[in-house]
Amino acid sequence: MSAKTILYVEDNEFNLKIVRQLLSRTTYRLIEAVDGEQGVATALRDIPDLILMDIQLPKLSGLDATRQLRTDPKTAHIPIVVITSFALSGDSEKAKAAGASAYLAKPYSPRELLQMIRKLVPEN
Repeated sequence: MSAKTILYVEDNEFNLKIVRQLLSRTTYRLIEAVDGEQGVATALRDIPDLILMDIQLPKLSGLDATRQLRTDPKTAHIPIVVITSFALSGDSEKAKAAGASAYLAKPYSPRELLQMIRKLVPEN
């Protein structure tokens, strides 16, 4: 079995670094995209096992990117965790309406994120 692939769509280098460090101690393979358009293109090309999607992204919002991925048969089945620093009331509902499998508000504990990832796509 090959390692499970996680796509992280995030434009903030600090947040990328946290997830890189978190996953470096696991068997997961991390691929990255820095805006919504690149995230959709990368997901369609690489078909990851899980997508971590920031909401506030350049070019295409995380919610719009999630909606696009949900309409494509190649990516419709992939679990998508929407991550946002704008934990306003209604955001979790918007994320679910866009097709998110789960929702996580920043700041989150890396352990909490890893538990969520392992629940959605267990390591081999």
